[in-house]
Amino acid sequence: MTIEMPNAQLDWDDQGRPHSRLFDDVYFSDKSGLEETRYVFIEQNALRERFAALPAHGYFVVGETGFGTGLNFLCTWQLFEETARPDARLHFVSVEKYPLTREDLQRALSLWPELAPYSEPLLASYFAIHPGFQTLTLANGRVTLTLLIGDVLEQLPQLDARIDAWFLDGFAPAKNPAMWTPELFAQLARLAAPDATISTFTSTGWVRRALNEAGFKMRRTPGIGHKWEILRGVFLGMPETAVAEPGVKPWFARPPQINGPRTALVIGAGLSGCASANSLAKRGWQVTLLERHERLAKEASGNPQGVLYLKLSAHGTALSQMIVCGFGYTRRVLEHLQRGRDWDDCGVLQLGFNAKEADRQAQLAAAFPAALVHLLDQPQAQALAGVELAHGGLFYPEGGWVHPPALCRFQTLHPNVKVLTHHDVLRIDKVDGQWRALHDDRVLATASVVILAGAAEVKRFPASSGLPLKRIRGQITQLIETPRSAALKTVVCAEGYVAPGRLGEHTVGASFDFHNDDLTTTPEGHQGNLDLLQEISPDLVQRLGKEHLDPESLQGWAAFRCTSPDYLPIVGPLAEPDAFAQAYAVLGKDARQVPDIPCPWYEGLYVNSGHGSRGLITAPLSGELLAAWINDEPLPMPRAVADACHPNRFAVRALVRRL
Repeated sequence: MTIEMPNAQLDWDDQGRPHSRLFDDVYFSDKSGLEETRYVFIEQNALRERFAALPAHGYFVVGETGFGTGLNFLCTWQLFEETARPDARLHFVSVEKYPLTREDLQRALSLWPELAPYSEPLLASYFAIHPGFQTLTLANGRVTLTLLIGDVLEQLPQLDARIDAWFLDGFAPAKNPAMWTPELFAQLARLAAPDATISTFTSTGWVRRALNEAGFKMRRTPGIGHKWEILRGVFLGMPETAVAEPGVKPWFARPPQINGPRTALVIGAGLSGCASANSLAKRGWQVTLLERHERLAKEASGNPQGVLYLKLSAHGTALSQMIVCGFGYTRRVLEHLQRGRDWDDCGVLQLGFNAKEADRQAQLAAAFPAALVHLLDQPQAQALAGVELAHGGLFYPEGGWVHPPALCRFQTLHPNVKVLTHHDVLRIDKVDGQWRALHDDRVLATASVVILAGAAEVKRFPASSGLPLKRIRGQITQLIETPRSAALKTVVCAEGYVAPGRLGEHTVGASFDFHNDDLTTTPEGHQGNLDLLQEISPDLVQRLGKEHLDPESLQGWAAFRCTSPDYLPIVGPLAEPDAFAQAYAVLGKDARQVPDIPCPWYEGLYVNSGHGSRGLITAPLSGELLAAWINDEPLPMPRAVADACHPNRFAVRALVRRL
């Protein structure tokens, strides 16, 4: 499927106001957009009173159809800051088929200078807004904005959330009838929390009747400005006539919420552990991060220069969806780091090095917006890279390289995160409702929640010992940058990769070795990386001084990646293996059975592992996924993708295979 028009097509009037070319309608009132937003959506949903009434660590979820210029979101955020207690959180979920470009968004929001304290941080995070679920963290984690980019009837069915207040927005029914359908209203009802409210600027009779039929109780109320009447309502419950949707399978259900102290232990301080710690810390949890080595990112996350490598599929696989969601999230986090030292958005070029790869790349370029990825022919690719190349390929303009230890350090700077190095957790147990991390008989730390994030080392714990994780040795080679090799301007990948210089060194790699458990770098590994580099660009090899590249004397780094059989990470709550097998034994006789038996969870025990070579893209968002599981929040990715990453998927497959 070709993405023909991913962004809004706008015209601007002489007052600087945006007008949709597609829908032939304005984005907000010519008279008073702010007043209309505050009256129609904020006042009719009683948000001032509801925000003020939130309990300690409470959170509120707003759902919206039609993000547009973000005016509704910014007004909601402003009110939340004014009225909600400091430890409360706001989660705003909005669907948008045609998102504005960052430049257009900036131009539109410049009309509202009073919102600048909110619009400026939004714009500062508004990068890599691509199809699917895109999560933006704002106000130091106090506010989360989840944008669902795509058609509303494709995106909302994938959402797992409980919406407290709905903003039914979008262009007028006469201008955009596809947004005002019984199918959409059924989705609003499916996602509505008990006693959820809803409001909309229209008072059209058939809209009111259709919302009533979906389970809302709607009534007309006086309008504002040129609108005589608008609609407001409350959710009464799903009507008896509603077609029941397939429920969530018990082994993928949300685990019970933790009622104890908001404390957590994270075991392992690599990318997944630091991301998990950060996501919980932003939500007010006190997190202790335990690392067996003397520093963060000592193992696989210690790569001096990793690449934001997007291995996508044109067929919308779970892994591909997660990569697009995760890439955007990581890319926005990186904006907080120092460009040139910690990361660089120099772009990533994947060479079409043979006919099969070139065909795959053509399919990908047709399936995704050009802002995410587009094709370059050989002259274009060579001009962009700055060195001679034999092939064109796919270019990811927002990609680049990252120094993973810097990302880990940044994520642990939150004041709610305490890092304990030289703390090797050999076992965990639970006493009086609290998890304990132990080294032999010495208690290292205690907390209500434990997250196992130590890559393949999670297998040392009985609760996660059955997870099918495997270690793969990888080696990179560091080459001294020369005046001539400094011409390389972007990351270039084929079977391996080479990155532009960081602090005077290029990184080349990375080898894969399934059979070597020794992490000492080897000349053979360096030679393999040089061979990969030769395939990418013989010209670059010459620029680096081919005659001086002796594998015996080269420097590098080796570590174990950790991956799963299906190459998806393993992220989510853990269940007791024996009790699980007993509860769902019927799957071994009939895989279609779904026993109505609650999953036997280990209360407060979670895992975040198996990121393989994609950890820079998948680990940060996985931290948000875990936090959503733990705090009962909207999931930051489609429900099917979260299920595909769930640790219980392997236990279910094992039972089914007994057929």
